[in-house]
Amino acid sequence: MRTINLIVVHCSANKAGCTIRMADIDRYHRSLGWRGCGYHYVIPTDSAIERGRSETQIGAHCKNHNNHSIGVAYVGGLAVDGKTPCDTRTEAQKSALKRLLSELHKRYPKALIVGHSDLDPHKPFCPGFDVVREYRGQEP
Repeated sequence: MRTINLIVVHCSANKAGCTIRMADIDRYHRSLGWRGCGYHYVIPTDSAIERGRSETQIGAHCKNHNNHSIGVAYVGGLAVDGKTPCDTRTEAQKSALKRLLSELHKRYPKALIVGHSDLDPHKPFCPGFDVVREYRGQEP
């Protein structure tokens, strides 16, 4: 069993309103030669919580941190121009993300909830909002 000490939140880097789903991300990641979707969970704009990789599998979402983390991504993260980074989460996505993070934190109570940008200086705009500040005090 893997030791999980991080729950890492990402955006998919798609423009606001994009309707892709986990299966689309899975196909894209496979086209890169990966074993499938690099995230453990994906939250599309309709707020469904879709499972990517099994939590027992190492993800492919945050260099140097995949072995000990769970990766969660919401679909979006870019303005409608498809270039400008921003928080594009719908209210439904925000609610689903909060619910999922709470469930994950109950399973992994010692895990820190962070954004991709907190761990990788090459990804300063992922996920488009300050995860640590938004979820501080949300742990069970």
